[in-house]
Amino acid sequence: MGCSASVTTDNSVVNSTTPVKINSPTHPHRSQVSITNEEKGQQRVQAQDLVQNYFLLWLDGNLDESNEDFRNSINQLQLTVDTIEKFRDADECLNYISSFKNQKAFLIVSGALTENVVPRVHGMSQIYAIYIFCRKKSKYEQWETKEWSKVRGVFTEIHSICASVQQSARECDDDTVGITGELESSFMYTTFFKEIVLEIDFDEKKTIPELADYACQQKVYANNKKELELINKFAQEYHGNIDNNPVQWYTAECFTYKMLNKALGNLDVNTLLKTGFFMRDLHQNIQQLHDEQLNDKDKPFPSIVYRGQTMKQQDFETKIQPDKLMSYNNFLSTSELRNVAVGFIRNKLQSDNSKIGVLFIIKIDPSTKSVPYARIAKFSKFPPEKEVLLSTHTVFRIRQIKEIQEEEIKIWQVKLTLTSNGIDEELTALTKQIRMEITGTGWERMGFLLWKMGEHDKAEEVLTMLLEQAPDDDNNKAYCYNAIGLMKDNQGQYNAAIDFYEKSLQITEKTLPSNHPNLATSYSNVGQVYNSMGDYSKALQFYEKSLKIREKALPTNHPDLAISYGTIGGVYDNMGDYSKALEFYQKSLKIREKALPSNHPDFAISYSNIGGVYDNMGDYSKALEFYEKSLKIREKALPSNHPDLAISYGSIGTVHNNMGDYSKALEFYEKSLKIREKSLPPNHPALASSYNNIGLVYNNMGDYSKALEFYEKDLEITKNALPSNHPSLATSYNDIGLVYDYMGDHLKALEFYDKSLKISEKALPSNHPALATSYNNIALAYNNMGDYLKALGFYEKAHKIYEKALPSNHPYLAISYNN
Repeated sequence: MGCSASVTTDNSVVNSTTPVKINSPTHPHRSQVSITNEEKGQQRVQAQDLVQNYFLLWLDGNLDESNEDFRNSINQLQLTVDTIEKFRDADECLNYISSFKNQKAFLIVSGALTENVVPRVHGMSQIYAIYIFCRKKSKYEQWETKEWSKVRGVFTEIHSICASVQQSARECDDDTVGITGELESSFMYTTFFKEIVLEIDFDEKKTIPELADYACQQKVYANNKKELELINKFAQEYHGNIDNNPVQWYTAECFTYKMLNKALGNLDVNTLLKTGFFMRDLHQNIQQLHDEQLNDKDKPFPSIVYRGQTMKQQDFETKIQPDKLMSYNNFLSTSELRNVAVGFIRNKLQSDNSKIGVLFIIKIDPSTKSVPYARIAKFSKFPPEKEVLLSTHTVFRIRQIKEIQEEEIKIWQVKLTLTSNGIDEELTALTKQIRMEITGTGWERMGFLLWKMGEHDKAEEVLTMLLEQAPDDDNNKAYCYNAIGLMKDNQGQYNAAIDFYEKSLQITEKTLPSNHPNLATSYSNVGQVYNSMGDYSKALQFYEKSLKIREKALPTNHPDLAISYGTIGGVYDNMGDYSKALEFYQKSLKIREKALPSNHPDFAISYSNIGGVYDNMGDYSKALEFYEKSLKIREKALPSNHPDLAISYGSIGTVHNNMGDYSKALEFYEKSLKIREKSLPPNHPALASSYNNIGLVYNNMGDYSKALEFYEKDLEITKNALPSNHPSLATSYNDIGLVYDYMGDHLKALEFYDKSLKISEKALPSNHPALATSYNNIALAYNNMGDYLKALGFYEKAHKIYEKALPSNHPYLAISYNN
């Protein structure tokens, strides 16, 4: 560990995520894990609480939950389905089903309610299977027809329903394993995660009870006695180093299987961190079985395996194309038997005929060393299926696509070859570059990876843990203080960020030579905070210190030089010197064009910065061009909830607002706000920025009460989060003043304009366009009040600045001449 693992960032990127604790209380002994089965009231489980992609509903007007047979039935069903909700009222049940979008429901309905309910629910996309539970089967057999294909049968005994539910659940589990067309960013990030967990030496005495505690905290397990017993058993008995123990726990299809596959599919970082040791153990177990089976001459390994899946027509057309690559992030279940895969498709299509069936015929070559795979039938609940399990991150080349008739159904047959992921040159170049940037070992790399993914609070947890592990190691402390400073900066906690950066700087200035590149990183990061706080002269001072070192110590096309030029450009941009800003931004872009793959996220920063300058200069079409370039890269290279995407959506919204397309502006601003509300703490300055933007659109649309509502939200955050002389506070006061002006309350408007002007005159250069805006608005208020002489004086002040600061064709100049 050392300072070589420094972290730096461009000033234009505002990142943060919601704080989430990743360390449960440490248990010194496993036996201390306590699992209970407390009833938690009648609050129903919501979509976000589900661990599985399906749930079960029991609808019966005469349900008696105190009946022992009923309780035993629930316990039996919970061996397969975590979430079971009971209903006596059909309308309440249907409303509940409608609240889910992407999850599937299994419905047990009493015979008495069948005629009323089945026709109403059968067409609902959420309904996967219906089980009619009655005393007299012959009375309801008319529902077992092709017309009612989702009805899995009429049952008089619960154990028969349990067997059918188990089959439906396995179909849903297999079908939720997502296919990635080509190789996308989620594949890259989870690949890095896998690489890192394979090199971390986990402490099982800590990680096993932590996972057990985390599983117990999941709402879906609160009243699931059987699952809680399994979690307790796992906490007591699991050992990653005992032969085949991980595979046995995976094939048990309990919480380990459910949570790991959901986390890999959804890029759920919190759950991935908890299940990381199990993912490592399972991969190593598959590798061990693979090596054993490969050397078994009496039982040669199959060269072909099969997988049945259903897909939406649109997904099939976009993701399954001849000679293209496709991949799976998850552990992948296949069979040696073709009829098992076809049977799966047939059952799926009965329940959901909106999809098409796809039979994947996978050729596996033992000489391909990409991903291990192994026969696991002897550990499976269903040995006759002859399951072959492939580890995560399989990549296939699509060799042939052909429609075939399989008895009564038409399906697509797709031939695949297991390959390595090095063939996709574009993603490989990006992967290689980001792998170089995720420096250090083990947990250090994990901290970097989380930061790259926009998971800053979780990264901070990892770094704090590292700090606690080696409190006397100066190199470790400098590294951790610097990185935590970066996290605090991204959270909008600027004073805390400076504290951590200065702690790091004190160590590095003592231990490193004065021209060391890591000192440049430290200076740059301190500059970043001052820039965020609106102290531009101080920011420039630290950025220039950083640049001076980098220009001497690094090659001319080093990516860190691009960061320096970009950050200095950002200060000039904030100071209103747009030509100077553009000069530095373009220097930064030129280096990135030489040093980085074309889809690297840093290009998005450059394009966004340049777009911002054109936006400020009034060249909106040029601004939009660069903003859209930036967005295109971010959508491909970053997770869908990454804070940088919020920046892109917000920037594009601003251009549309400036061009007068308010509905389009609002659409992009709301996209931006949605990400920020999920990923940022409620007092983050970037949230204030989103509220301000939305307020501006409503103001432009003439909805002043709505505008005022959003502006006041903005002001409340800005006052709490930023220094009292920050330019953003001036903007907030100015915008509220404008609303009062438009509403005819000119005295109130003047009060806010004056507050804004006082801050701007202290915080900004005398020729900054924002000062001109303040003078212009004060003039507007006096004009509206009939004090034309005073108005003229302020209009002239504004015009003088606009003439100096803006290009001759800027729209503001035309308005200024008119005034």
